[in-house]
Amino acid sequence: MRRPGPIPAEEAARHEPARRPARGRSADASASRVSAAEPTAESADDAAVDELFGGPDLLPAPRPLGSPARPAPSATATAPTRPRVDTPAGRPAADGRPGGIGPAADDDDDSAADGIGVRDVWAAARARRRALRAEVRRFTVRQRRRRLLWGVSLAALLLLVLGTIGAAYSPLFAVDKVSVVGTSSLDAATVETALAGQLGTPLPLVDSSAVKAVLVAFPLVESYTLEARPPHELVVRIVERTPIGSIRSAAGYTLVDAAGVALSTTPDPAPGHPVIVASGGVGSEAFRAIGTVFRSLPADIRAQVTDMTATTANDVTLTLGGTGTEVVWGNADDSAYKAVVLAKAMTARPPDGVSSYDVSSPNAVVMR
Repeated sequence: MRRPGPIPAEEAARHEPARRPARGRSADASASRVSAAEPTAESADDAAVDELFGGPDLLPAPRPLGSPARPAPSATATAPTRPRVDTPAGRPAADGRPGGIGPAADDDDDSAADGIGVRDVWAAARARRRALRAEVRRFTVRQRRRRLLWGVSLAALLLLVLGTIGAAYSPLFAVDKVSVVGTSSLDAATVETALAGQLGTPLPLVDSSAVKAVLVAFPLVESYTLEARPPHELVVRIVERTPIGSIRSAAGYTLVDAAGVALSTTPDPAPGHPVIVASGGVGSEAFRAIGTVFRSLPADIRAQVTDMTATTANDVTLTLGGTGTEVVWGNADDSAYKAVVLAKAMTARPPDGVSSYDVSSPNAVVMR
């Protein structure tokens, strides 16, 4: 179908007064667009004159007689006009005017702008946020799974720890048996009876101060350790004091250890322990030297000693029972080495044939 051509200028001029002005523009602006779009006879004459005389810059074109003077060109540029929209003759334009030249883009833009509201903008924003969240979830699946795994592992570990602590402090792990080990002179059953107050106490809640208060009543206890054996046993390991001899006192004979702690008092000397005579008592240097010497002796020689005397820390003397043989020890220095030398000398010459062993100088033993 062939597109109809533009309406001649004369016909457009006849219809121009009846046309309704476009929205936002005056009728003068519409007339100026029509005149600018369709050349007239006057403009054709002016163009011919310009071509003949070299253009308007060289010589102004003459105007016909009786025609009004052309206005001088304005210093300000005119606003560009919208492109015309040609419609077939007889068909009304978009703005209701007869077919021909007329702006239709303004009406289309206004109608499109009127169709978008605030709700549409908010709906588009919400859709964009939903799409963004979906993309974030899609790209963080592995990270979220890793976090979930760590969370489950930590929660399981926490539950295990809390369950263990709760069970340990519950009656499920209460003490129902106390065992005393490491005693030789002490009666273990007596100590266990004294510690019966801990029965029924959960193992982690056993009061060590209460146990210490009970064991202090036994002088032979030098140290102790507590050991929990789940689910119900409490073990008390005792290290007893080693008595070194008896010291004569007004009440009889007091059995003491190397620290001078009184272990027991009896009217007669305790069997199997020597009698100690030390100038200055249990707090003197002579008594401490006697204790060092006695603990360095081998068990077989220690059993033969019946008396230990010292007036100073440098003149310790031992007496072997049965034969009455004396052992001149001197001071407590190198006591371990002196004990080895004495054992060899007694093996070489037994005490029944010797009156004294002098090991004060262990490198030159004198036997008489």
